[in-house]
Amino acid sequence: MKVDSTFEKKKGTGEKAWKVFLQQGIYKIVNPFVRLLIRLGFTPNAVTTTGFILNVGVAVIFVVGGESENRDDFSYVGWAGFLIMMAGLFDMLDGQVARMGNMGSTFGALYDSVLDRYSELIMFLGICYYLMAHHYFLSSLFAFIAMIGSMMVSYTRARAEGLGVECKGGFFQRPERVVLIALAGMFCGLTAYLIGGDYKLYVPGLPFHIFETMSVFTIPITVLAIFTNITAFTRLMEARKALELKERNQTMHQ
Repeated sequence: MKVDSTFEKKKGTGEKAWKVFLQQGIYKIVNPFVRLLIRLGFTPNAVTTTGFILNVGVAVIFVVGGESENRDDFSYVGWAGFLIMMAGLFDMLDGQVARMGNMGSTFGALYDSVLDRYSELIMFLGICYYLMAHHYFLSSLFAFIAMIGSMMVSYTRARAEGLGVECKGGFFQRPERVVLIALAGMFCGLTAYLIGGDYKLYVPGLPFHIFETMSVFTIPITVLAIFTNITAFTRLMEARKALELKERNQTMHQ
């Protein structure tokens, strides 16, 4: 037990150090932009709101694309992916604006969390509408499952922390989800431009295709559908262990 605990502690420390290193590298790139936002008078809540508005724009692009009669026109997906990345950038910058501008507040943290959830739900609403409108029914189901998993990853952490235990483990936290969907959308649009929106790959002997242009977008969504829910369940189990340990410690000190 002692060896396992030490190993887990070292593993967690190493993972945390890697994330901190990556985060610091990103901040060195974005900090000049953060200073510009502060000089322009942006507050952290204004940055958060801007990210939310951009995500509404993402949903609008998907809905308009869903209404397009050309099923093979993936320019809408590509532009939506680009806007998802821009919205994700603002989602990340609000905290940095608060720190560098000395404008942090408890309500600001709550406001950020609530609008992040709204932003993600609205984005998935647009994705599901687009896929349903163009008859990608199975992919729309996976998008809906990915939306559920994304919400449960965040909710499990929030609920566990509300009960007094830390719960941050697992893959596909919000930054990873945003980057994956954004890149999937942009690469789908680029792929359609290079090889055409109606490309399909067949294997001799099979009556159906195993890959098409849209797969560049739908495969990552399927990956999200699987691993976000695995992450949520993993966090639930980690929280259970932490809560049981906390209860044992409280019992011992009574």
